[in-house]
Amino acid sequence: MGQVALITGTTAQLHAVTSAVSSVAVASVKLPVANEMKVLGVVLDRRMTSEKHVTMVARSCHYHAQTIRHILHLLSMELASTLACSLILTRLDYCNSLLHGSHTSSIQTLQHVQNNAARIVLQAPRRCHANTLLRQLHWLPVRHRINYKLAVMTYKIHSTGLPAYLSHHINPRETTRTLRSDT
Repeated sequence: MGQVALITGTTAQLHAVTSAVSSVAVASVKLPVANEMKVLGVVLDRRMTSEKHVTMVARSCHYHAQTIRHILHLLSMELASTLACSLILTRLDYCNSLLHGSHTSSIQTLQHVQNNAARIVLQAPRRCHANTLLRQLHWLPVRHRINYKLAVMTYKIHSTGLPAYLSHHINPRETTRTLRSDT
């Protein structure tokens, strides 16, 4: 796909603008206006929702999960777990910090993918509760993976001051209450 422009906004703003605009001039180059675009593997749409991106990730993960299921009889559980981590969990983790605060339905879609992968690796029935399987595999649920990634990034930025363009946004919180250990 060539160069395109993406106009973002609320539904009302987009209706007012995009009905009249089919291209945008940037640096004297006319760019067609697209409904969505893929940037570094993340699908962005006009309303900046994560639905299209989540759908794309889920589809890719389901493909790899079914592939693992077909060859599962040839694999040890350890190798099946390694394949699931490298082919499925890496896709769930890629740019997942962008999903922080997104709709529960988007997170649930990805959680279903992870639950399916756990059932495949452990050869559990489809109706088996996934939380025990995730604990057995030492996999954090999707929402916790997102929070963990953000916490690690925040800690690294706070402790190293790098990258500089983010470090000035991290301000340490001062406690104003006295603790027993202070006396």
